[in-house]
Amino acid sequence: MSVKACVIGWPIKHSRSPLIHGYWLERYGIDGVYTKEAVRPGALEDFLKAIPENGFSGCNVIVPHKERALALADKADALARRVGAANTLWFEKGALNATNTDSYGFITHLDASAPGWDEASRPAAVLGAGGAARAVLAGLLERGAGEIRLLNRTRSRADALARDFGSHVMAGDWNARAEALEGCGLLVNTTTLGMEGAPALEMDLARLPGDAAVYDLVYAPLVTPLLATAAARGNRAIDGLGMLLHQAVPGFEKWFGLRPEVTVELRAAVAADLEKA
Repeated sequence: MSVKACVIGWPIKHSRSPLIHGYWLERYGIDGVYTKEAVRPGALEDFLKAIPENGFSGCNVIVPHKERALALADKADALARRVGAANTLWFEKGALNATNTDSYGFITHLDASAPGWDEASRPAAVLGAGGAARAVLAGLLERGAGEIRLLNRTRSRADALARDFGSHVMAGDWNARAEALEGCGLLVNTTTLGMEGAPALEMDLARLPGDAAVYDLVYAPLVTPLLATAAARGNRAIDGLGMLLHQAVPGFEKWFGLRPEVTVELRAAVAADLEKA
């Protein structure tokens, strides 16, 4: 019997999830289907209630439904609650379960791309205070980060996020973001600055140690101005595509019963699709 899963959002056309999951279904010879489903914000609750009768074992959730999906789930794990959003849902014994795999995707890709990034226990700097920042903070704190410097264009949002995540997260002024890089072993951009069609991220890296890792969650373009600058000065530069690929792994395993591998071939296929857009 064919297993069905999907990704839901509004809009949904841009999602690469069907390409990722379709690759794995074909590679592992699984009798399954993964589709895109456009779900208006006001229709989310009805859609989730009808998931079993529509033949879906679960779904991925993208903007703007992540927070509401968490609230509608029967069971949510600690990570989803800490992030405050759910991006992966599945039915188990009649109950709708929720988790957030963005933290897993971020940390897994960071480990693979910059081995030993956390060995020196140096501070990390995080730009942004939205949903992506929450996932990054949760992942870093779970790994034992001792000091995270959080910088956001609206200081009040950074302050609120720092309060939510505790004393290891310290908010700072956006205008002091260059100074905040002093002694850091990691810089993470979770904002949309530098994305195609968005304003550039103006960031002076002069105070960032030369062996630090720079991670930009943006993946369109794959090489942002921030990453180009980081690579030119010898920092390890990491794009956001790997996070997108790795965050899909736990959901595929929940729905289709096999833990897939993120391969060079898969990355190339998604990167080529992004270039066509």
